[in-house]
Amino acid sequence: MAATTTTSIKLDDVLKERLQQLAAAQRRSVHWLMREAIAEYVQREEQRALSGWNDIPAEAAAKTEEAYAWLARLEAKGVSRTPAKPEKWRR
Repeated sequence: MAATTTTSIKLDDVLKERLQQLAAAQRRSVHWLMREAIAEYVQREEQRALSGWNDIPAEAAAKTEEAYAWLARLEAKGVSRTPAKPEKWRR
């Protein structure tokens, strides 16, 4: 079993009461409910964050590297701003 540590959390009175009522209705402890909720949240957010990176095609990653190289070349030349948009792009 993984080692555990104690963490505290501050809840307003209304949320604390709701948690206590839910725990009683489910015959679980408030501690169990909070641990489960946090674990589910972390798993969902990790999947969301990772799915964004996994969806980037290899071509886009290569273009990103090209863009960084281009920006580095501009910086080396002392260019500190982007060029003006062509007239046809302006609104």
